[in-house]
Amino acid sequence: LQRLDKHYQLVDRLILQKQNHHTGLLPASTAITTHGNYTDAWVRDNVYSILAVWALGLVYRKVPAGDRAFQLENAAVRNMRGLLHSMMKQSHKVEKFKHTTHHMDCLHAKYDTNSGNTVVGDDKWGHLQVDA
Repeated sequence: LQRLDKHYQLVDRLILQKQNHHTGLLPASTAITTHGNYTDAWVRDNVYSILAVWALGLVYRKVPAGDRAFQLENAAVRNMRGLLHSMMKQSHKVEKFKHTTHHMDCLHAKYDTNSGNTVVGDDKWGHLQVDA
């Protein structure tokens, strides 16, 4: 349990503390540098990051550790709901993309962490990222 708690502390510090309480989204970084603002939520980064949280929650189900399993699983659900909510705001694009498969009609790859809204125009970013 002690080793598991070390993993929890890492996940908490690196992921959970950065999760937006309203949207459930995770920023790619908390850095705003001369190279850009990385506080947006990229779909790919959110999926990969929240997998660590979800997996740790599954492990905590097997040991008596209070409400840690619930807390971790709830954080994963909030993140997935946040991503789904952001994408549902663009539901009109899904039908259009099915017919055109044009990169201008695909769902955005990144969203505002605080609101879940799109942050750049359709033509301002390479949204068609099939690795997400």
